[in-house]
Amino acid sequence: MAVESPVKVPVLDYEKEMKRWNHVYKILSEGDPKIEHSPRQLVWRKNKTTLWHYAAEEKKYSTPLFFVYSLLNKPYILDISPDTSVIKGLTKRGYDVYLLDWGEPGPEDADISFDTYILDYLEKGVKRALRHSGAEDISVVGYCLGGTIASIFASITDLPIKNLVVATVPIDYSVGIAPDKWLEGLQKGELSVDRFVDVYGTVPPEWVNVMFRSLAPVNVSPYVGLLTRAHDSRYVDKWRRMDKWLNDVTPFAGAAFKQMFGDLMKDNKLAKGELVIGGKHADLSNIDCSFLAISSANDSLIAEGQSLPVMDLISSEDKTYKLVEAGHVSLALSGMFAPIVDEWLCERSGKIGE
Repeated sequence: MAVESPVKVPVLDYEKEMKRWNHVYKILSEGDPKIEHSPRQLVWRKNKTTLWHYAAEEKKYSTPLFFVYSLLNKPYILDISPDTSVIKGLTKRGYDVYLLDWGEPGPEDADISFDTYILDYLEKGVKRALRHSGAEDISVVGYCLGGTIASIFASITDLPIKNLVVATVPIDYSVGIAPDKWLEGLQKGELSVDRFVDVYGTVPPEWVNVMFRSLAPVNVSPYVGLLTRAHDSRYVDKWRRMDKWLNDVTPFAGAAFKQMFGDLMKDNKLAKGELVIGGKHADLSNIDCSFLAISSANDSLIAEGQSLPVMDLISSEDKTYKLVEAGHVSLALSGMFAPIVDEWLCERSGKIGE
């Protein structure tokens, strides 16, 4: 006796589906989109590193912003689209913005360490920004590993940092999103990158990409999103820009790569107060300026437990922690980052005329 199922299976429209898949294939086959940056001026250059200035559309604040991005990816994620650009969002709100672009290290840069990046590039870049702007102090904004570097810098410099903002920042490496066995092996010294780095010198971008993508769960949702929204031209433009950036990984100087895996990830020296940079003790308790930490609730790369401890490690009396509904990258890509930063900084950046 036949039983009629209460579940009705929709009839597949093969013609419609073929059009959809052909359209997706066409999108994936197109060349990379052209990323046009906001108007900017080259202020300073050292080796591969450049310092860019983005002038405020109508300057409202005397304290400029200085962006420090990660060594793992390229900083144009902060200025990837006119509609959602972090940098444009802040210049429209009246801030002068400086961006330090680390550039791409070559084989000749294998010996560049965190000490070199922080003392020879970052500190000198901030000095140039202060001189160029004529400002008495500056706000430093660090994103991802750039936030770690900015925090280390703020703990050892004598330069006038008025505000420090860090977003999706790894500070405490005793926790993370890596598989437990990997983390345990790294902390016990059973897993090491030293021999690998010695072979390559400067780690090629394809290896950097493989290593750090392997730390996060496999995520196919961007392609699912493209399949379901390929008809939306605005979504497709945003998707293509994001896809270009995700695959545009930067080589990593070998000495800094060893420090990241050894001093930070294995020994957790920054959180323990044991990190030494250029002979200076990078103690986060030295940070006493106004401080804002932003974490993303849906971050698949930096666990909140890696960021939150910084609130207890710094000495700032004026400190704020904000958890937002975003992912690691969508925080910058969605257009929400600039308003969040502005809301906190506007009262701490010296309003012109007051």
